[in-house]
Amino acid sequence: MKNFTTVLKIAPAFLLASTIIHAQTNDSLKEKKIEEVVLIGYGAKKKSDLTGSVTAISAKDFNEGSINSPEQLIQGKASGIQITNNSGAPGAGSTIRIRGGASLNASNDPLIVIDGVPVDATGISGAANPLALINPNDIESFNILKDASATAIYGSRASNGVIIITTKKGTSGRVKLNYTTTTSIYEKMGNIKMLSTNQFRDVVMSQAEPAFQQLLGNSNTNWQNEIYQTALGFDNSVSLSGGVKNLPYRLSLGYLNQDGIIKTNNIERTTVSLNLNPKFFDKHLEINFNVKGTYVENRFKDDGAIGAAVVFDPTKPVYDPSFTKYGGYWEWLQANGDPNTNATKNPVSMLNQRFDLSYVRRVLGNIQFDYKFHFLPELRANLNLGYDYSDSNGNTTVLPSAAMNYYEKGTYRRYTQEKKNKLLDFYLNYLKTVESLKSTFDLTLGYSYQDWQRSEPFAPTIYGTGLSNPKSGRDIFTQNTILSYFGRFNYTFNNKYLLTATLRRDASSRFSEDNRVGYFPSVALAWKIDQENFLKGSKVLSSLKLRAGWGQTGQQDIQNNDYPYLARYVVSDAGATYQIGDDFYNTLRAQGYDKNIKWETTTTKNIGLDFGFLKDRISGSIEVYEKESKDLLSIVPVPAGANLTNLLLTNIGDMRNRGIEANVNVRAIEKDNFTWEFNVNATHYRSEITNLASTEVLTGGIGGGTGTMIQVHSQGYQPNAFYVYQQVYDNAGKPIEGAYVDRNGDGVINNSDLYKYKSPAPDVLLGFSSKFTYKNFDLGFTMRASIGNYVYNNVASQYGNLQGIKNNGYLQNIHTSYFDTGFNRAQYQSDYYVENASFIRMDNINLGYNFASFISKNSKIRVFGSVQNAFVITKYSGLDPEVFNGIDNNLYQRPRIYSLGLNFQF
Repeated sequence: MKNFTTVLKIAPAFLLASTIIHAQTNDSLKEKKIEEVVLIGYGAKKKSDLTGSVTAISAKDFNEGSINSPEQLIQGKASGIQITNNSGAPGAGSTIRIRGGASLNASNDPLIVIDGVPVDATGISGAANPLALINPNDIESFNILKDASATAIYGSRASNGVIIITTKKGTSGRVKLNYTTTTSIYEKMGNIKMLSTNQFRDVVMSQAEPAFQQLLGNSNTNWQNEIYQTALGFDNSVSLSGGVKNLPYRLSLGYLNQDGIIKTNNIERTTVSLNLNPKFFDKHLEINFNVKGTYVENRFKDDGAIGAAVVFDPTKPVYDPSFTKYGGYWEWLQANGDPNTNATKNPVSMLNQRFDLSYVRRVLGNIQFDYKFHFLPELRANLNLGYDYSDSNGNTTVLPSAAMNYYEKGTYRRYTQEKKNKLLDFYLNYLKTVESLKSTFDLTLGYSYQDWQRSEPFAPTIYGTGLSNPKSGRDIFTQNTILSYFGRFNYTFNNKYLLTATLRRDASSRFSEDNRVGYFPSVALAWKIDQENFLKGSKVLSSLKLRAGWGQTGQQDIQNNDYPYLARYVVSDAGATYQIGDDFYNTLRAQGYDKNIKWETTTTKNIGLDFGFLKDRISGSIEVYEKESKDLLSIVPVPAGANLTNLLLTNIGDMRNRGIEANVNVRAIEKDNFTWEFNVNATHYRSEITNLASTEVLTGGIGGGTGTMIQVHSQGYQPNAFYVYQQVYDNAGKPIEGAYVDRNGDGVINNSDLYKYKSPAPDVLLGFSSKFTYKNFDLGFTMRASIGNYVYNNVASQYGNLQGIKNNGYLQNIHTSYFDTGFNRAQYQSDYYVENASFIRMDNINLGYNFASFISKNSKIRVFGSVQNAFVITKYSGLDPEVFNGIDNNLYQRPRIYSLGLNFQF
C-alpha cells in the first residue's frame, strides 16, 4: 500500500501543476440495467413497476470535478433532496434533507444504506464527515426513497427518507483497467466586509477615546488574506476488474491529498475496495462480497482563527521580532507583558502554533448470499451479514509560546474512539406469475438485527503546568440494538394495476419495555394508464402512471444518549467535588430522564404521476405529499424541582410538512454527432409546528450575545423561525439604535414584543443540469437556486458597531454595515439583520474530450476540465447565502475549484 500511495502521489506530476480528472464509470457495464432496475430496500423493482416515490441517479448523471464525498455527486440532481455543504474544509460533511426533514431536536438526516448495510450517520471523532470515508470513484448509483410507502420497510429509522448507495461491481470477461487522476486548485470566493486599514483609522480617530486612539499601529494588514491560501488537491484512483473462472471481481485503490484554503488544514485519504460476486449451482446461488477500507489523516485548523482574522486590528503586524516569547507573533499585551486574556489572539499564531491531528481507520464490508431454491425456483433466500468498524485517535498540541495558552504553558490532549456496527438481515422472497390470473405475486418476509457500540476512553487536556482539565472523568461505553421483523407484498394485475403493502416491527433498546416495540405499515397503489387500450399505440404518450401511497415511519436517532429512559448517575467533574479534610472527592450526580420517552412517528400521504412522451424523449414525474409527525423529540425547559435537570429531552408535540415536487428529463437532440439533454427539478414545501406542549422552545445560539437565542420553535410557525424585534427606521430609512415597534401596545419594549419573522427554510428549490455532446466533445453544467430562504447575518450584528474600539485595552475591526447603521452597541435581536438570502449558484461547469481507440480498440482516454462553485447570484450582504441553519457566523467559506484531469481505460 505504501508503494502504491507513493506512485499515486507522483503520478500527477506529468500533468501541469494542477490537473483535473474525472472517473468515467465505464468500467461497469450495468448502466442500462441501473436505469431499468431500482433498489427499494431488501430487493429491487423495475422502474415501471414502482408504486412509491423513488429517484434513481446512476453514474452517468453524477457531478464531475473535485468530488471528495459521495453526496456531492448528486447535489442539485433531484427534486425533494437538499444537500448543503457544511463548510469549505477538506473532507467536510454536508447537511442532507429529504423533503425538509420531520423532527426538531432528533436527527433529520436520512438513513444511508451502503451495499445493504445501514451506516451510522454520526461519524467518528477525528473525521468531519463519515461519508467522506467512502471513495466517490467506487460508487455506481444512488436510489433515494422519499415517501413512506417506499421507506416503511426500514421502519423506525426512515422518517427522513432513505438513500441507498451501491458501489461498482466486476463483470465477467477480459481484464479492464481504469485509472483516473485529478488535480485541483482551490481559491477563496472573497472576504467578509470589514473596514480597510484607512477606514478603521478614520473611525477610531473620530469615534474612540484618546486612550484607544493611541493603540493604533502603523501596519496595513489584511488578516483574512493572511490565513487564506490558494490550495492544491490531488485525487488518484485505479481499478482492476474482470473475471477469473466465472469469478467476477473489482479491486480499486484510491489516494486523495487536499489542502484547505485556510492554512495548516489538510486531509490525506487512502482507500481500498474489493468486490467479488460469483455464482454457483447453475447460478442458483449468488454471492456478493464487498469490503472497503479507508485510512485518513487530518490536520484541522483552529476553529477560532476565522473569527479572529475578521476582527483583528488591521493596523498591527503579523510578526514582531520583540515578541520572542510568543513565537514572534504580535499579540495584545497587558502592562506587565503578559497576554491580554480578553483580547483577540493573533489568527496566524492560532494556526501555526496549534497542531490538531487525527488518524482514522474504517472497514465497511458485507457478504450477501442469495439462493434460488432448485425445487422451487420462485423462492429465494437472502442472507446479508455486515460489519462497519471504525476507530480513531487524535492529538491536539498548542505550543507554550502561543498566547491563547500562555498561562497554561501550552496544552496537549490525546483522544481515541472506537465504533462497531454489526448487521444480520435474512429474508425469503417468493415471486410467481400466474398467467391464467394475469397476476404476479411478490412476497417478502424477513428478520433484521443491528447493533451499534461506541467506546471512548477518558481524555483530559494536559497543561504544561502539569495540571489537567478535567482532573478526573470516566471512560464511555454505550450500545444500542434494533430487532426487527418485516414483510412486503407486491401484487400486479394485468400489468396495469399494482399494489404494495409493507409492515415492519421494530424493537429498540433506546426505549423502555412499555414503548420499545413499534409497528410501521404502508400501502401504495399504482395504475399504468398507458397500458389501457385507449392509450396503447399512442405516438405521443409513451408512459403514464398514477401512484398513491400512505405509510408510517419512525425516528429513534437520539443524539448523544442511548439510555434516555433510564435513571442514571454520572461521576462529577472537577467543579463539583466534595472536600473531606485536605482531600477532594468526586460525587455521583443524578441525571434527568423521561421514562415514558418514545420514538417519533411520521405519517406520509403521497400522490405521484410519472409520464413520458415521444418514446420517453421527455419524461418525468410530479408529486404531492403531506407528512405529519407525532410525538416530536425536543429538548425543553422543565419547572424547577420537576426533574433532575432544567432541560429535558422528551416528546413535546406535532409537526406537519406539505410539499410538491417535479422532475423533467428531456433528450432534446439526438443526432449521430450531436446530442443535448437536460433535467429540471423543482421543490416546494412548508413545515409547520401544529402542536407544542411547551409554549415556545428557544434555539439558535449566536456569537457575541451570550445566552441570546435568535430562533424559536412555536406552534403555528415553521421550525427555527427567527425570533426578533421589529426595527424602527428614521425618515431616511436608517435604523434607529434601540428603537423597536411596540407590537403589543403596552408602552414597554420587552420580550413580549419579540415576533416570529421568516425562516431559514426556502420556499422553492430549483435544479437545472444540462449536457451537450459534439463528436468527441462534451459540455455540461449543474445549477441550483434557492428562493425565499432567510439568513441572520451574525457577523454584521456582532461587529457592525463601535464596541470593537471601546474594549478593555485593545481594538477590534468593524463590519462595514456600521456605515449603514451608525450603531454604537450591538443590536443582536433586531430584524434588520435577518436578510433575504435567495440565490442562484452555478455548482459545476465541465468540458471534456474523449480519445476513442487510443493505442487499441479497447482503450480510451478522456481529458476534461471543470469549474465548481463558479459563481453565486444573490442580494445577501454576507459572504455566502447558503447557510443551512440560517445563522451566518464566521463560516469556513466554500472555495471555487478549478480542475483538470485524465481518465485512462484499457
